[in-house]
Amino acid sequence: MVQIKASRALVRELAQWGIQRVYGIPADSLIDGFSAERQLVDYVQVRHEEVAAVAAAAAGKLTGKIGVAMASVGPGATHLLNGLYDAKMDHTPMLAIVSQVPTTMMGTHYLQDMDENELFASLDTFHAQVSDARQIPGTVREAIEKAYATQSPSIVIIPDDLADQEINYRPVDKRQHVGQPLAGTNDEVTQTRALLEAAKRPLLFVGAGIAQAQEEMVAFATRYQLPVVSTAPAVSLISSDFDHYLGAVGRIGTAPAYEAVQLADLIVMVGTQYPFARFFPEQVKTIQVNNHIADLGNQVAAEQLVLADAATYFKQLNESQPSPKQAGAFLAACQTAKQNWQDYLNRRVERATDSLTAEAVIAGLNTVIDPGAVYGLDVGNNTVWSLRQLRFDQHQRMTMSAWFGTMGYGLAAGIAAKFEYPERQVVTVSGDGGFAMVVQDLLTQVQYRLPVLNVILENGGYGFIQQEKQAVGEGDYGLRFNNANWAGVAQNMGAVGLRATNPTELAAALAQYRTLVAANDLRPVVLEAVISDELPLDTSRMILDTSRYGQAEVQQYRDNQQFDATTYPSLADLLANNF
Repeated sequence: MVQIKASRALVRELAQWGIQRVYGIPADSLIDGFSAERQLVDYVQVRHEEVAAVAAAAAGKLTGKIGVAMASVGPGATHLLNGLYDAKMDHTPMLAIVSQVPTTMMGTHYLQDMDENELFASLDTFHAQVSDARQIPGTVREAIEKAYATQSPSIVIIPDDLADQEINYRPVDKRQHVGQPLAGTNDEVTQTRALLEAAKRPLLFVGAGIAQAQEEMVAFATRYQLPVVSTAPAVSLISSDFDHYLGAVGRIGTAPAYEAVQLADLIVMVGTQYPFARFFPEQVKTIQVNNHIADLGNQVAAEQLVLADAATYFKQLNESQPSPKQAGAFLAACQTAKQNWQDYLNRRVERATDSLTAEAVIAGLNTVIDPGAVYGLDVGNNTVWSLRQLRFDQHQRMTMSAWFGTMGYGLAAGIAAKFEYPERQVVTVSGDGGFAMVVQDLLTQVQYRLPVLNVILENGGYGFIQQEKQAVGEGDYGLRFNNANWAGVAQNMGAVGLRATNPTELAAALAQYRTLVAANDLRPVVLEAVISDELPLDTSRMILDTSRYGQAEVQQYRDNQQFDATTYPSLADLLANNF
């Protein structure tokens, strides 16, 4: 036992849990502990607390280990909310350490006095305000335990007069205890197999819950000859070259994935509680496998619910099917549709001549990406283009604000990714709207010499929102804006600024980036790509199947979307005419 300041005990408690860094802006007297114990835990200074919280959430998603953010009283606390809600909605362990006015000033309408407990109550996760300095280590310990147990954020609020007090501190050796993997029962395996045997068009739908089950998933899809679709966060977990994989489902997904869901008669959902599952076609039966009991059945009325870990249940099903099944017409048609979709995307790249399409920028980006790259994707149409065209090989990592959808995520995630994986290439892709929200923290990348490649797809507007409004017949009032010269801004901040408005300039910019990498230049790079003001194809509702829609309606849709039937026949037509 040692007698030290409570702020130092806090830092030592973080170190006991293997926490290597916290992101934040100095939180009153708390920062003194980090200064004194800097050899144990690094303090990463950001320029806005929102970036601290988002970086902590991104670190948690990338590593599975708890990310930590720190903020001062009042405005500092409120600025954490975006990152905290992102962690909550993406089921990520996170800890926020928040300062508070001195205990004698609380509730007296003092400067920045506010009820921080009430502020964080809406998160419905662990939050506690300490009232005695001796409570600090134990409360932090409990907060971390709860964050891991619930895969959600925890908040500890510390009044400013407590952190400087001396306390007796005895470290407690705390390690995460990993329980036995959850397995399905023999009866559940038998029922799943029976449903698969009875289905004519079965489909595997996976989410981020397969992160530790990638090999088992591929073996299962191959053994049972299933086409595979995924949620957006799971895209990087599956090799782009896996011929069963059709891409993500939804507005930011692919056409073959959308069509496969529409035509499937059985969907096996593993590791996801996809919020739009409630809109699955009425005729489809569903099996849901998840290791969080609260996630089972809350999005879809499933034929079968199985509480099990993805890897374990895949293994059980694989072992119950001694020899691979024969490939059926549904899988073959889906694979043809996948190739047709790739041809469509390639044509979008090739049509870029005098100006740039977003597809051409992402295709160019693929030429400079390392096999082990880590991506931070922002929110907006940049996410659509990235998920459709970036090439993933299962060794790369990707993080995004999947269910909270907070703009500005990309740059902040890039900071976290480079700290967590210093030897790996880190690339962020943002729209001009998202980048502008957090551009000040490009200075953080400069300050810590983080050579992140930050790509901006610039079209002068909130394109994702514009597409939503167009779909319901509304105008685009308030959606256009002026831009800075972001390459010039980057240069002024001490980063490298590159700008491209056509394919020739893009090729030159990418060549310059290669030169910087070869020279081990530690400055971050901003590549500002000015793209044509075109919207990506919305794949959340596609009018392609003439058996469901009239011929005239289908043709009008195809004409409006420039989605020709000769180059991309519908999946229904492929099944009817070729397989």
